[in-house]
Amino acid sequence: MAEGGLASNGEPACPETEVPIAEFDPRVYFAAERTMLAWLRTGLTIMAFGFVIARFGLFLKILELQMPRGTSGAHAGLSAILGTALVAAGTLMILAATVQHRSFLATLPAIDRPRKYAGGTLVLLSSLFISAVGAALTIYLAQSAE
Repeated sequence: MAEGGLASNGEPACPETEVPIAEFDPRVYFAAERTMLAWLRTGLTIMAFGFVIARFGLFLKILELQMPRGTSGAHAGLSAILGTALVAAGTLMILAATVQHRSFLATLPAIDRPRKYAGGTLVLLSSLFISAVGAALTIYLAQSAE
C-alpha cells in the first residue's frame, strides 16, 4: 500500500461503496431515545447529588451540637440551599429534555418511527414520574431547610 491510503494503482485502498438505505430506518429514532435516556440519567444523578448535599447539612447540625460551646459551627443552611437547588435543577433538566425529545419526535416522518413500539410512551411516563418525584423532593427539602 502506498502513502496516503492509496493502493499501488493510485485508487483509494477502500473504495466507497453505496449502502442501500432501507425504506424503514429506525436508527434516528433510537438515537434520539438513547439521548433522552442519557439526559434522564444525568438529571437523576444531579438530583441524587443534590439530596446528598442537602442531607449533609443535617450531619453538620449534629456535629455542631456535639462541639463545645463557643466553637464556631459549620453553616448547614448553605448545604440545604445548594442541595435543594441541585434537586430542582435536575428536575428542570429532565423536563426540558422531555419537551425537546417530544418536539424532535414530532419532526420525524412516520416511516422512521417504529410501529408497535412502546418505548416513546415508556420514556415519557418515566420522565414525568421522575420529574414529579423531583418536584416533591424539592418542596420537601425546601420546607425542611427552614
